[in-house]
Amino acid sequence: MRRRRGRLRAAAALLTASLGLSACATIGITEVPEAPDGMIDVLRLPAEAGGSVQGLINYNWLSPNPITSTWLYEPLMVRDEFTCEAIPWLATGYEWETPSRLRIDLREGVTWTDGEAFTSDDVAFNFLMAQEYPAADRPGMWTDLFGAPAESVDTPDDHTVVVEFTGNAVPKTDQILQEFKILPEHIYSEVGDPTTYIDTDPVSTGPFVPEAYNGRQLILERNEDYWNADQVRVQRLILEGQYDANSGALALRNGALDGYLGDIPNPERSVARNGVEYYYPPGGTTVLAMNQTRPVTGDVDFRLAIAHAIDKEALALRASFGIMTPGSQTMLKLPVQQDQVPDQYQGEEFVEFDPDLAAQMLDEAGYTMGSDGWRTDPDGNPVSLVFSVQAGWMDYIAMGDVVVRSLQAVGINAKMVTTDPNAVDSMKKSGEYDMLLDVIGGGCQRARDLGGRLTTSQIPEGDTILLNIARYDNPEIDDLVAEWTANTDPEREPEYLSEIVDVYMNEMPYIALQYAPARLIYREDHAIGWPSEDNPYPTNNMLRVITSLLPPEDAS
Repeated sequence: MRRRRGRLRAAAALLTASLGLSACATIGITEVPEAPDGMIDVLRLPAEAGGSVQGLINYNWLSPNPITSTWLYEPLMVRDEFTCEAIPWLATGYEWETPSRLRIDLREGVTWTDGEAFTSDDVAFNFLMAQEYPAADRPGMWTDLFGAPAESVDTPDDHTVVVEFTGNAVPKTDQILQEFKILPEHIYSEVGDPTTYIDTDPVSTGPFVPEAYNGRQLILERNEDYWNADQVRVQRLILEGQYDANSGALALRNGALDGYLGDIPNPERSVARNGVEYYYPPGGTTVLAMNQTRPVTGDVDFRLAIAHAIDKEALALRASFGIMTPGSQTMLKLPVQQDQVPDQYQGEEFVEFDPDLAAQMLDEAGYTMGSDGWRTDPDGNPVSLVFSVQAGWMDYIAMGDVVVRSLQAVGINAKMVTTDPNAVDSMKKSGEYDMLLDVIGGGCQRARDLGGRLTTSQIPEGDTILLNIARYDNPEIDDLVAEWTANTDPEREPEYLSEIVDVYMNEMPYIALQYAPARLIYREDHAIGWPSEDNPYPTNNMLRVITSLLPPEDAS
C-alpha cells in the first residue's frame, strides 16, 4: 500500500505564458470536413472563455478563464439530479466505508491523450494538489465546509483511492465526485501552482481534443481513443461567440448555434420555431423566505395561512411567461422526482391557492381584520411587512408584485421595496428583513440542500451567507440533520427525507413559489437525443448530454 500524506513536492521550473492571437476573425459559419458515416459533422456552441480573454490559449480548467472547462478534463462521477443516481465516469463507484472514510473505485482502461495510463496516482495527485494549493480546492475537500476536512489520501492499487477525513464528511460526496476534474500527474506535478499554469498543449481524458483555435473560435475534434468513444457521435464542436438573450435567440433561429444554456426568458415566443426546441426542467425552487426571528413572519399559523393566499399560477405566468410551473412545497422537483415524494404527501405536494381559506386561517390565528381593511396581529398591533427584492431582477420583481398583491387581498399590509442586490445579501447575513426571495437547490445531497436550510449551524453570521437565511431554529431538527449527514445507508435516505419534508409542509419556513429553470435550448436538424419532456434527463452536465446525442437519421 502506498500511503500519501502531507504536501506535494514543489516544482522548480518557471513557465512563460503563450498568446495565440488570430490575424483575422472568422466570418460566417465555418465549414468543416464531412464526418464519417453515422456521425454528426459538427455542433456549434457558445464560447466558454470570456470575451476579455479570448486570444489567450489556456486549457487549464483551474485557471480563471480557460478556453474550455467542459470537454477535456473529466469528473469522477456525474450525479443525475432527477433520479439522484451516481453515473460512473472516470470512477465506476464509491462507498463511504465509515462517515469519515471514502473509497473510490476507478475505471480501468482509460488513457490520457498522450498514451499514458490513467491510474489512482492521478486522482491522489489532484486531491493532494488541492491541499497544497487551496485555490485548487474548489470542492472544499480540505476545509470544514459541509463536512470534516480530509487528512490523508491512499492508493492501495492502481484503481482504488481511499480518503480519510477528520470526521463525518458524507455531505462532501457530490463536490468530490463532480467538482474535481482530474488533471494528469505526469504533467501537472512539474508546473508548481496549478492555478497559475498556462496549459497550451493539453493532455486529457475527455471526449474531445483541440484541433484549431484562432483567438475567437475553438474547434474541438472527437477523441478517437476516448474510453467512451462509442457513445460520442459528434465529430467536432465549434465554440465561438458571447451571447445574451436576444443574440442567443437569433443565433439559434438562424443556425449559428445548435445549443444554448443561457437565459432566454420566453422561448416559446422567441425561438420555438424553425427547428428550435427548448427544455426548462426544474433546477431548484424559488421560495419566499420568512424571517423566523420576527413576531409575525415567525408565527407558523401566519405562514400556513398566507401560503394559501399567494396565487402561484399568476406568479409563474408573470415571472416566467408560464414556462415554469408553481413549485412543490415538498421542495422536490416535480414531476421528474414524483417517485421520491414521501408517501404521506403523494397527491398533496402543492399548496392550493385559496384566498378564502387563507382569510379564515388568519382569522382563527388571531389576525383580525380592521375597519380600514388591514389586519392586526394577536396582540393588536398592525401587521406591516416589507418584501425586499433585488433591483433589476425582473423575474423577482414580477414575483414580488404578485406576492404583495396576494397578501394585500387578504388584509396583510405588505409592500415591496426594490434595493441593491448587495443590500439584499447584507440582509441575509444580518437577519434584518421580513421577507426575501431565495432559491432552494435541487441537488441530491439533501441533508445539506434541504436539511441545511433548517439547521442552526447554517444561520448566517458575520460576512458569510449560509443556507438557513430564514433562521429556523429547532434542536430536534438539528439532531436529525446531524444524523442524516452521517448516514451512509441509501436505504435510509427516504426516512430522513420524509421527516425533513414534514417541516417544509407543516411549518413552511420557506414557501414554495415557482420552480427555477435549468435551461437548454437546442436545434434538432443536426442532432437528436437532447433532453426533453419526452426524453427527460438533466441539462446541467454537457458531458452527459453529448454522449446521448445521435444523428437525425438514427431517429426510430
